[in-house]
Amino acid sequence: MTSTAAHRRPTPIDAIADAYVRRTAELDPLSATAMGIDGFDHLMTDYSPAGWQAQADAARDVLAQLDGAEPVDDVDRVTLAAMRERVGLMLELVDAGEVLGHLNNIASPVQGVRDVFAVMATSTPEHWAAIAARLLAVPTATAGIAESLRLAAGQGHVAAARQVQACIDQCRDLAGDESMFTTLVQGPAAQAALGLGHQQVRDDLERGARAAREAYGELATMLQEELLPRAPQADGVGRERYALWSRYFLGATVDLEETYAWGLAELERVVTEQEEVAALVAGPGASVEDAVAVLDADPARVLEGTEALQAWMQRTSDAAIAALDGVHFDIPDPLRTLECCIAPTRTGGIYYTGPSDDFTRPGRMWWSVPPEVTSFTTWREKTTVYHEGVPGHHLQVGQAVHERASLNSWRRLACWVSGHGEGWALYAERLMSDLGHLEDPGDRLGMLDGQRMRAARVVLDIGVHLGLPCPERWGGGTWDADKAWEFLKANVSMPEGFLRFELTRYLGWPGQAPAYKVGQRLWEQARDEARAAAHARGEELDLKEFHARALALGSVGLDVLRDALATG
Repeated sequence: MTSTAAHRRPTPIDAIADAYVRRTAELDPLSATAMGIDGFDHLMTDYSPAGWQAQADAARDVLAQLDGAEPVDDVDRVTLAAMRERVGLMLELVDAGEVLGHLNNIASPVQGVRDVFAVMATSTPEHWAAIAARLLAVPTATAGIAESLRLAAGQGHVAAARQVQACIDQCRDLAGDESMFTTLVQGPAAQAALGLGHQQVRDDLERGARAAREAYGELATMLQEELLPRAPQADGVGRERYALWSRYFLGATVDLEETYAWGLAELERVVTEQEEVAALVAGPGASVEDAVAVLDADPARVLEGTEALQAWMQRTSDAAIAALDGVHFDIPDPLRTLECCIAPTRTGGIYYTGPSDDFTRPGRMWWSVPPEVTSFTTWREKTTVYHEGVPGHHLQVGQAVHERASLNSWRRLACWVSGHGEGWALYAERLMSDLGHLEDPGDRLGMLDGQRMRAARVVLDIGVHLGLPCPERWGGGTWDADKAWEFLKANVSMPEGFLRFELTRYLGWPGQAPAYKVGQRLWEQARDEARAAAHARGEELDLKEFHARALALGSVGLDVLRDALATG
């Protein structure tokens, strides 16, 4: 996929956006590392109330600058709409008290401080000196997290007890003898880069790892003794908070009751399709459970150990890139490299991290494997490789980074909307099926298993957080965590360790999980609208061109996306 525009002269709005990215990097060095912006890897983000206030002040300042800016072209118009929507919503979250007390099992500052070390460069002694400096700053970061959580608690904002406990467990793991901080500084990458010399860097790394372990131990104590006694038992956040988070994750406003009803109907539709495929796997009349048993018992579909998993992920990813490039997508050379990795954490979850601005750090797919999980089934996971890799996140995120000729750095590097990103990745899974890459009935059942999970969590997430009536089939009464667990087990074929982590994630991250399936729905609507417009002109939609044009916009809110595609 090549850039959709020739080199474009930067505009005053681009200058405002680029300056905001630079300011964001200064205030949030962990985000700078994630974006691949040089010069900040040795620094730590300030998670104290003062640090959050500085980020809010920068957001208000950039919105004021944009109010006086006139767009020069369509790129500017999209930038204005996207920045006003994204930055404005960030400030709504701040004003609603959602930022200081943000705590969950997957995407809060507790995990952010930990996870950045997985994407830092490690090939030179200078890289390891930066890692050491950042490790030594972990105590400052965790102290800031604790300060913000205390202030939020005093204002009546405390995460649910389930999320506090999950963070306590993670903090204790990071403070323990098998901490990832220890394995990081003593691992083969450090030994290879430092050789027999650089004793000062080695000493700093050991001190940094020890400081980071102790800091997480102290944070665990604070969470256990101060926050957990004040944490509510109820998991649901209520309609007002949920509606705000839903807008944040989608970049669009949806009717929550209609979306809940659609989720139930979509779940039934996917189950029907699963049952049709199950008959191909296990014979006429076979249930989905029968087909799963057949597939799980097939030695050719089982991988033993994380080394086998990693190698299979890489082969599958490489094959997808080779098959799609030049046929359904034109993939730039830097995006033809995707590294498949086993994550240093062991909490569960599969995720993608994007390339650096200059592509010296490639895009990476990560699998976080709980210690009790030792075998993996390819029929479940082939579609996941397409979701995280190509044509999913890697193509989507990497294409935005590659659009240097037409987009400013905020559009390329800083903007991420879950409904756009996760919706595209789920759309990509279904696209790969449509393109014939999941013709094997087992692999297709795996794709449908993922689609079923995403439909189920639309129902679960909205149902629990809004306290909606639960269908009698799933227990009746009002949705709660216990009903959600039984519902999830009935609809998702996944090891219990992964499933427990996932449920806790949904309960602590309101509105994020539905963004996948709802985002897919909105992507499909945008495509159908483009097809209808082409038919009105007496033409057929060029799907390759549609995808190129859409992805070249970068990650924007879904309302902004639809407007841009309609007017572009």
